[in-house]
Amino acid sequence: MQKNTSENFGLKYLNLKKYWRNIDKQILFGFCLLFILGAFFSFSSTSILADERLDRENYSFFQKHLLYAIVAFFLMIFISSINNNLITKTILPIFIFFFILLALVPFIGIEVKGAKRWLNFYLFNFQPVEFIKPFFILIVAKIISLNNFKNINYSYFVSFLILSSIIFFLIIQPDLGQSVLLITTWLSLIFVSGMSIYFIFGLGILVIAGFSSLIFLSPEKFNYILSRITSFIDPSKGDGFQSQKAIDAIRLGGLKGQGMGEGILKDSVPEAHTDYIIAVISEEFGSVISILIICIFLFIALRLTKIIINSNSNFYKLALSGLVSLLIFQTFIHVGVNANLLPTTGMTLPFLSYGGSSLISSGIVAGIILNYTSLGIKN
Repeated sequence: MQKNTSENFGLKYLNLKKYWRNIDKQILFGFCLLFILGAFFSFSSTSILADERLDRENYSFFQKHLLYAIVAFFLMIFISSINNNLITKTILPIFIFFFILLALVPFIGIEVKGAKRWLNFYLFNFQPVEFIKPFFILIVAKIISLNNFKNINYSYFVSFLILSSIIFFLIIQPDLGQSVLLITTWLSLIFVSGMSIYFIFGLGILVIAGFSSLIFLSPEKFNYILSRITSFIDPSKGDGFQSQKAIDAIRLGGLKGQGMGEGILKDSVPEAHTDYIIAVISEEFGSVISILIICIFLFIALRLTKIIINSNSNFYKLALSGLVSLLIFQTFIHVGVNANLLPTTGMTLPFLSYGGSSLISSGIVAGIILNYTSLGIKN
């Protein structure tokens, strides 16, 4: 009876010993380490911000971050322990649910600094795009891997339509950073599926042309894109204040850092604890720690790459490729902006940046990865 009940709930590992035996311990350790580091650096980067700039209790941001991190952690454990078939069966309804929420953002979303990206649920703000990303990847992986799609180009076309519908609502917000992240993740996924690199390069040019046309078609709404690119190319033109402050902070920190709580970036740049967290870490704890964090992401990516190569399942191969691409590209964009290697765009660092939607989304991604890798990807 107990066995039947657990199967009904989709639980794959009720026994902790069995769970520990089947889970990929290296990947689990990497994710846990990122969660712990995220909580620690939140404690360091937000206490003064809350006290001096927002007149709140010193640790109000840290307490929220810790709460979100705990929820994300247990969500990761739960998702990693349920039956993989349950995840597969619920991909479509969950994706549709979050897509509807994303579509509602332009109409009932709250506006923050000129952008509508959040829905308000009384006690907290909720960013639908953070939750739609992992399920978009699973939907695309499922479509491309389906045997009944005899023409692979048709599968690509269907996945492109889904991507375009998401990008449409992101552009309305507007949210260039998440749009670029989803497009690059989709391109990497179809590349793994066998798409020609030349065709992908051509698609990339079309994407650049598409974003460029937005500036000319609606300059009032999208002129900020040109302003950020211009500022990136020539700091003397445009407003490159945040990027310059971030790169100055990294230089001041050097290899060893200024010391915990001694950094000034978090006091001078808005949203430093979210969009510029790697620069805050570099300033206070040194570039060595930032490099270590990047190495943790790369370690997880390399471990997943090995599993993907040995996989016999097209779906798991594509799903894991998409999910690891999402993590790596998001990390690359965040670090690139902080190091002034990319134009400014609001992009959190998975597991480490402050923000409930970002943290819980990271937990979902980690849970799915652990679930699929616990199978050994032999099916």
